[in-house]
Amino acid sequence: MQLIDGKKIAKEIQETLRQEIAKAKKRKPGLAFILIGEDPPSQTYVAMKKKGCQQVGIHSEVLSLPADITQKALIAEIERLNQADHIDGILVQQPFPKQIDAAAIIEAIDPSKDVDGFHPINMGKLLLGVTGGFVACTPLGIATLLEKSGIETGGKHVVIVGRSNIVGKPLAALLMQKKKGANATVTIAHSGTQNLQALCQQADILVAALGTPHFINADMAKKGAVVIDVGINRTSKGLAGDVDFDNVKEIASAITPVPGGVGPMTIAMLLSNTYESYKKRCG
Repeated sequence: MQLIDGKKIAKEIQETLRQEIAKAKKRKPGLAFILIGEDPPSQTYVAMKKKGCQQVGIHSEVLSLPADITQKALIAEIERLNQADHIDGILVQQPFPKQIDAAAIIEAIDPSKDVDGFHPINMGKLLLGVTGGFVACTPLGIATLLEKSGIETGGKHVVIVGRSNIVGKPLAALLMQKKKGANATVTIAHSGTQNLQALCQQADILVAALGTPHFINADMAKKGAVVIDVGINRTSKGLAGDVDFDNVKEIASAITPVPGGVGPMTIAMLLSNTYESYKKRCG
C-alpha cells in the first residue's frame, strides 16, 4: 500500500516556487485575504495560507471585516483590491455570513485575480478545456498529487462522492479533460445516489469529498483502488477524514492520510496560482 504524502509533495512544490520568486527582479507577488467575522476554523485556514506565503516569498495581507458587514461594503473592498497594482490574487474566506450572497461576491472578484478558481469565467474555462484560467485549488491539488505519485488517470474510472462547487464539480471537469494527467471516466455520486456502495466499488480511483467523518468504509472500496480523502472533520477525537483510514488502507493500493494528504496541496496550489497571476502581470 502506497501512502500518498501530500505534505512532502507540497513542500517540494513550495521550494520550487520559493526559488523562482527569489529571482523576481520587480516586486514580490501579492495575495490578499478577506476574513469576515471571527469564525475560528476560517481564522486557522487563513493563518496557514499566510504562513505558506511567507515561506515562498509572497507578500500577503489580511483584511479583517466585521461579521455584520453589508454586501455593498464587502464588494467595495473587493473592487479596491481589484484595482491594487501590488495584489495578484484575492481570496475571500468562506463560509460567508447569512446576509452575504456568495455568488455575487465570487463574481465581484476580477477573474484574473481569482486564484481560488471559483469565478464563473474560470469555472467555464475549466469545463470547456480552455487554458489561461485558474483551476480551483483543491481539485488542482488532487490532480497534481495523483500525477506526482505516479498514479495513472487515463482510462480509469474515478468516482467522486460529493458534488460541491469547491471540489466535486471542478474535479470532475478537470479529470475528464482530454489531456495528460486526466482523460478519466468520471462519475459524481452524492446523497441522492442509489446503490452508492455498489458504485463506489467500481472505482479505480475513489474520491471522498462529502464532509462526513469515516463515511467511506472498507466495504465501499474495491481491492487495489486508489483512495483520495478530501474531508477534514473536527471530532471529539481530533481531525478525521471522510474515509475510515485504518480499515480502508488494508485494501487500497494507495491512500491519502488526514491530515497530511490533500490539505497541504490545496495551499501549494493557491501559492502556485498566485505566482502564475503575478507572472502574467509582471512578465
